[in-house]
Amino acid sequence: MFTAENRLRNWLFGVKHIKINLPENVKYIIDTIETAGYEAYAVGGCVRDLLLNRKPEDWDITTSATPLEVKALFRRTFDTGLKHGTITVLLDGENYEVTTYRIDGIYEDKRRPSEVTYTSSLADDLKRRDFTINAMAYNEREGLIDLYNGIKDIEAKVIRAVGDANERFNEDALRMMRAVRFSAQLGYTIEEKTRNAIIEKAADIKHISAERIRIELVKLITSPNPDFLRDVYEIGLTVEFLPEFDACMQTEQKHPHHCFNVGEHILHSMKAIEADKILRLTMLFHDIAKPLTKTVNEKTGNDSFKGHSKKGADIARVVMRRLKFDNDTIDKVYRLVLYHDYDIDMNPDFDHLGEIKIKDKYVRRAINRIGEDLYPLYIKIHAADVAAQSDFMKAEKLTFLVELNRIYEEIKAARQCVTLKDLAINGNDLIKIGIPKGKKMGQILNTLLDDVIDNPEHNTREHLLERSLDL
Repeated sequence: MFTAENRLRNWLFGVKHIKINLPENVKYIIDTIETAGYEAYAVGGCVRDLLLNRKPEDWDITTSATPLEVKALFRRTFDTGLKHGTITVLLDGENYEVTTYRIDGIYEDKRRPSEVTYTSSLADDLKRRDFTINAMAYNEREGLIDLYNGIKDIEAKVIRAVGDANERFNEDALRMMRAVRFSAQLGYTIEEKTRNAIIEKAADIKHISAERIRIELVKLITSPNPDFLRDVYEIGLTVEFLPEFDACMQTEQKHPHHCFNVGEHILHSMKAIEADKILRLTMLFHDIAKPLTKTVNEKTGNDSFKGHSKKGADIARVVMRRLKFDNDTIDKVYRLVLYHDYDIDMNPDFDHLGEIKIKDKYVRRAINRIGEDLYPLYIKIHAADVAAQSDFMKAEKLTFLVELNRIYEEIKAARQCVTLKDLAINGNDLIKIGIPKGKKMGQILNTLLDDVIDNPEHNTREHLLERSLDL
């Protein structure tokens, strides 16, 4: 209900001049609840995003009505977190979470409150939230309710915990990761007391499930600032869930092709590639095994990392399984890390003007080995890797990649054979000429493919059948 205390609070902290355009369904839910005599506001991240002219990913509504009272007001609802006061209203195929004002009990496991208590005060509800920029509420009647100066922190581009930072991180240790994730997504800095509290409590991240950490990690590395993973390392979080990255940040690489240590090279390479989950994860892991494979050439003093691609692919798979990634993501990242520095042509030819001439057959072999689905990503990964290296031979490397891509586009346009499915014949054709199923058939098909990759003009039914009889 609209108590005198709430009206005074709204008068003191409401920002009347700020107008936010709420979607019609959100306004309908708020109006329906208010018409029944309760309070209701859009709250949290959706309000923040609207103030930043960003499209909210989801919509949260907070209210003084209890879950049962909310359920009575809408035709289609379902229980999503009834224990914590949340029900979901379904309108026009969209979900809207509606949560009762609450006071959280003790957080015994640093993940969730042991119990919650409903309250009639919006102020009580907002003070349990994580950061000031996420602790604002809005409806069209009252305007913006900003008890913790979230607007000022948006203007200052600061991530600041609501109230006592230590208490907020005691309540949910994942908030430490969220602080860096928000800073990466928005390009904000973490306020000093908030940052110091994270450093003090970093070890508590081990209480958080791998799934929740994975979600925050992916959001961070696919943000405009994936290199903010450096902050996660510096404040002591990665040592708890990604110690392999810590080792990279502590491993120098003395070599003409490099100007950063391994970890900084990884961060710069992530920054140099588009914000795609598979691509950013590949750059995160592409050199992850260098600390374990490092050797020093006694004559030159240069570092070498022989075998780091294969070992890195294995480490990437172990880490992604540890963080509960899905199998498709694991498979793609594994293969891309494995082949990230695959040499398509060890000794490309140069014409009299110094332009690189790569033999097409080597590109077809690379497509066959890396996979038609991943080869275009391989070129992007190679380019990001080069972008994060020193200027030594950088122009030549980039020219080489441009030529690789040109040849790839020609191969694709000509629909040249690069896999068994592209052969002009198949196993059934071999059976018809007397070759039975089995190991020999497989050997024949692979031999034919090997020939066609080198000589695309041989990919005709007549030639392949005749050649099959000689094998």
